[in-house]
Amino acid sequence: MPEMTAACRLSAFRCLLARDTRGAVIIEFALALPILLMLLLGGLEIANLTVTHMRINQIAISLADNASRLKQQTIGGAPQVREYDVNEAFKAAELQGADLNLMQNGRLFLSSLETNAEGGQWIHWQRCKGVLTAYQSSYGVEGDGATGTSFPGMGPADERVTVEPGGAIMVAEVVYRYQPLIGGRWAFGDFTIRKYAAMYVRDDRDLSGAGIFNPAPQASVSGCV
Repeated sequence: MPEMTAACRLSAFRCLLARDTRGAVIIEFALALPILLMLLLGGLEIANLTVTHMRINQIAISLADNASRLKQQTIGGAPQVREYDVNEAFKAAELQGADLNLMQNGRLFLSSLETNAEGGQWIHWQRCKGVLTAYQSSYGVEGDGATGTSFPGMGPADERVTVEPGGAIMVAEVVYRYQPLIGGRWAFGDFTIRKYAAMYVRDDRDLSGAGIFNPAPQASVSGCV
């Protein structure tokens, strides 16, 4: 008799436990929480990456646009571009990307695409800014195309830009090592964003000699080496 009573009690406990669903929601939430967090954090990271792409692209456009307007009037000659002017264009880009820490996490390239004596495309001069010197221009370095007509111009193959004789195009490139919002560099590795923009020089410009001048008081040269 006592054995049957214990069995009945155990059976009643099992039934009571089966009917008790008060903790089910907590268990389900605990199981779903990691997935929800991954979706939330992943969405935030994708949004941040998208915004960063747009911002780097806008910095490249602004740098090319500002460089296309650079000029210092001279007496009896065409306006000249000075090292000081180029440094100011870089400074504007640095301010535009200040919260991205652009100069520490990237590299800026500014090239003057012109034509050589034979009518070929030529990078007359190129200036760079940013501490990550391991990054190189994707489209050539200063002096490329100085002779001959084999240098094709600058930019991706499907949208390469070329300049007409006597003119100049300012080609800006911005390379940025993406800084993840969540997860650190272990999640993305050395992931870089590269953007470029090109703008025709708006007015006449003195393209003689080095193409870029440094009158007194001389400014520092933002070289690429």
